[in-house]
Amino acid sequence: MQQEYTLGIEEEYLLVNRDTCELAEAPEALMEACQTDFQGQVSPEFLQCQIEVGTRPHATIAAAREDLKRLRSCVAKRAADYNLAPIAVSCHPFADWKKQHHTRKERYDALQHALGGVARRMLICGMHVHIEVQDPALRADLMPQLAYFLPHLLALSTSSPYWNGEDTGLSSYRLTVFDNLPRTGLPPALASWDEYERTTGILVELGVIEDTSKIWWDLRPSHRFPTLETRIMDVQPRLEHALSLAAMVQALTRMLCRLKARNLRWRNYDQFLIGENRWRALRYGVGEGMIDFGDRSIKPMPELMGELMGLLAEDTEALGTMTELARLQQIAQNGTSATRQRRVYAEASARGEDPGKAVVQHLIEEFHHDL
Repeated sequence: MQQEYTLGIEEEYLLVNRDTCELAEAPEALMEACQTDFQGQVSPEFLQCQIEVGTRPHATIAAAREDLKRLRSCVAKRAADYNLAPIAVSCHPFADWKKQHHTRKERYDALQHALGGVARRMLICGMHVHIEVQDPALRADLMPQLAYFLPHLLALSTSSPYWNGEDTGLSSYRLTVFDNLPRTGLPPALASWDEYERTTGILVELGVIEDTSKIWWDLRPSHRFPTLETRIMDVQPRLEHALSLAAMVQALTRMLCRLKARNLRWRNYDQFLIGENRWRALRYGVGEGMIDFGDRSIKPMPELMGELMGLLAEDTEALGTMTELARLQQIAQNGTSATRQRRVYAEASARGEDPGKAVVQHLIEEFHHDL
């Protein structure tokens, strides 16, 4: 059985003007200052109003917490020098995507050319969690099993109910935008690492993509690292919620490896069925429950999280993350960022205030909540 489950966390933030709460482009000096503070851990993103951070690999959530906290604090401090603030949210509540410009960088110029008008709507931010799995064959074996839990992770992470100033009725509008790109969605059921390489290799050989970094499934083997990269989650306004989601990915990976060591495995369900839970997650968040395919019933998220905590008890104890998983049970009970944003919007509207601006101010406060 694999002994260590080293993890890394990547987050994308939007930059806003502190006074108007509108999106703002990252000044070059801001990026340079952040990159000086954290060499290689902070970088520009596709749009000029975005900034990306990534932790170093860590064996524990406690170590990842300190790293991510420093990164968030650095971005907030440097942004404040320009009267800007970062918000860790997957869609800005009222920004117009048509007014945003992509970062002038060879990589992003090529992406804009390849994707055409679809790329222009990419005013979205996500959170990615890497878990080290050195053996490629094990990566391939774990992927279809871990895919079952992707909708659960999405439901718990939803933070993008608004788009262009309107309530979309969804909890994660971000994913509907991202799904317009090619090579997205749930990962296909591939039987082995050889099949993964053969399948993706066809596109590389034909020059359709230069490498597998242009495959954007909800869960994929990383092109750069010996990891499985979970990409389905909305980015989290609060630091501790991000860490709790990362802890769940880590615990799930350990659980599946533990089953394999006992010659057991999680049942592989058809992508059609998992896709239905994926839709329920992006539509309702934690509000309407998920389908338990083994039990053939729709269960409330608090009940499902209670069952998951029991399933992962041995793993969270070994990893020291019982507190983080318990926090997810609270989210399942009380709601996600999407829930809180809608509450702030309704309260501001009732007071006769600008509700979109109130939501952004709320998101600025949430970013600083655990720093």
